[in-house]
Amino acid sequence: MFAKRTVEDLRPAGRTVLVRVDFNVPLSDDGKVSDDTRIRASLPTIELLRKAGARVVLMSHLGRPKGKVVDSMRLGPVGLRLGELLGAPVAVCDETIGPRAAALVESLADGEVALLENLRFHAGETANDPAFARALAALGELYVNDAFGTCHRAHASVTGVPALLGGVAGLLVKKELEYFGRALESPVPPLLAILGGAKISDKLPVIENLLGRVNALVIGGGMAYTFLKVRGEPIGNSLLEESFLDRAEALLRRAAERAVAIHLPSDHVVAERFAEDAPARVVTEIPAGTVALDIGPATTEAYAGIIAGAGTVIWNGPMGVFEWESFRRGTEGVARAVAACAGTTIVGGGDSAAAVELCGVAERISHISTGGGAALELLEGKELPGIAALEDR
Repeated sequence: MFAKRTVEDLRPAGRTVLVRVDFNVPLSDDGKVSDDTRIRASLPTIELLRKAGARVVLMSHLGRPKGKVVDSMRLGPVGLRLGELLGAPVAVCDETIGPRAAALVESLADGEVALLENLRFHAGETANDPAFARALAALGELYVNDAFGTCHRAHASVTGVPALLGGVAGLLVKKELEYFGRALESPVPPLLAILGGAKISDKLPVIENLLGRVNALVIGGGMAYTFLKVRGEPIGNSLLEESFLDRAEALLRRAAERAVAIHLPSDHVVAERFAEDAPARVVTEIPAGTVALDIGPATTEAYAGIIAGAGTVIWNGPMGVFEWESFRRGTEGVARAVAACAGTTIVGGGDSAAAVELCGVAERISHISTGGGAALELLEGKELPGIAALEDR
């Protein structure tokens, strides 16, 4: 059961509610939102509060301005897109805290929405500065966190404000934690984790935490080649993190002891250089002087068969350099297999989410996480500061 109070527990009519959202969305060259997925993800929470008669004040960051005002990172275009999605005007402030922000919030009528300027224009946001948190908290009466993608950050708007006002989870945060909670604590078996990406160092804590939970692990991407090196297979010039060879070897040994199958690539798409236009070919043994940039077709087919039999699937990380057309077939194959799986399927944000969107199968995934970093830390077994700061049920 979800252990935190949620926005559904509030009585917000006539009250000003500060809502931390994650509107860190890409903007096109002409300054328009080019992907509104994260904005759409928080619409249920915003609409619930509006219909309940709250005065909704949204807070978000955009990019990494490092405590300085950067005009290309202003939230005006985001507010415009949000207004289109809501079918109602959104008042966008040109400052985050201060007299203009206070005046705008004061002017709101019940059911109206305002968006404060980029939180990270202030160094106090990422530093979790108490004075900045107090200035934010002074703008509202209640606090809701609906920004799962920032819950692993102990920032002022994530942990500082709820320490002052108390705080509850938004509907998106509740949904994220319910999906991950069921998958990790009470999954429909067998539980399969698919892990990819470039570096084994990024995923070893995840694998170590999942070993006692999963029935099998499927591994692709650059991280696979450190494991293959441990097994004595040639990897050519493929990505290798030598300092992690011992931990990788110990992990393979522990997996065998626990009867957890770890599946590694049996064929590979290689090139003689790491470049988008490099000629690609499929091999079963990686030749010297080449670099593996994707799993091969036999591996893709084998992985699809494993995925088909899973009761619960967690996928985080691509199988190759899927940004390049010649090296994306493995990731595409896994994306389609996850979409076809009859079990519960969770895609852990970032590149994996982009892959299912690219393949046009996003609607067939049970849950696509909005937070890559936060999802990874959950899979590592860590407590997220933004969740710990919320009120227990």
